[in-house]
Amino acid sequence: MQIVVLDAKTLRPGELDLSRLRALGPLSLYDRTDPALVPQRLRGADVVLTNKVKLDGTMLATASNLKMVGVLATGFDVVDVAAAKQLGIPVCNVPGYATDSVAQSVFGFLLEMTCHTAYHNARIHQGAWTACPEFCWWERNPVALSGKTLGIIGCGAIGRKVGEIGKAFGMKVLGYTPHEKPGFAGKYVKLEELLKQADVLSLHCPAKKDNLGMVDEAFLGQMKPGALLINTARGALINELAVQAALVSGQLGGYGADVVGQEPISVHNPLLKAPNCYLSGHSAWATLEGRQKIIDITAANIESVLAGKPQNLVY
Repeated sequence: MQIVVLDAKTLRPGELDLSRLRALGPLSLYDRTDPALVPQRLRGADVVLTNKVKLDGTMLATASNLKMVGVLATGFDVVDVAAAKQLGIPVCNVPGYATDSVAQSVFGFLLEMTCHTAYHNARIHQGAWTACPEFCWWERNPVALSGKTLGIIGCGAIGRKVGEIGKAFGMKVLGYTPHEKPGFAGKYVKLEELLKQADVLSLHCPAKKDNLGMVDEAFLGQMKPGALLINTARGALINELAVQAALVSGQLGGYGADVVGQEPISVHNPLLKAPNCYLSGHSAWATLEGRQKIIDITAANIESVLAGKPQNLVY
């Protein structure tokens, strides 16, 4: 059985144990695949695995041997799922692999914005502490998280995990989601109340037609002045010019983002010139442990399809 990975580079497969995948059949790893090359690379493939390379109905229809499409992520919008279903091709995703990794990243941003560790480390290496007559030195006041209010928009697995960690820090946890689920560490409230109360706001919702650019001037104006905003969800949720303006004015005390509207980030992105803005390169999910989970769950997905009992089927 021929297994083809269309964009393996992002996973950095040389760091991972691929033995379970290789045991299922010959494995072809392509770093990247241009759309024009997709049909050629699907030819003869029994299983195709993709993260960001799009697979439309025409591509799927020409892949006569295809028995399964595996998405190397939780989101599966890169695949024409309706066409795959019509063609009888199972599409399986990888849910839950990044819950702990992304939640940890949220608090990486938050701790940097409240403890200022990187800033003070740089200033100490420049000699600022050496020149201080006191034994203790700092330039930016550290902020205690205990007693602060953490607002979470989107209370799926990652949002709930962030709530648990926030509660462990002694924070008051509030959540907003259209579909309330049990097991949330805090209290569900309306969006308006959440924005008004939150000292820290963390986004964990998917980007959909009805919420694109929702974090705009009006949204930010409802937030507590000086609040911190963290986005490890989707860049499309953010009006980046509005966030830049809010950082300049002080309406936002800080912004931490793992995602931006255009990725890789453009040199013209307004966030690059915004004060108190902390960026990472869509890597919150990418712990070694998280990436290994992707491989292991994907291998289990393939095994389940071969056994006639597909798991993590997205339709």
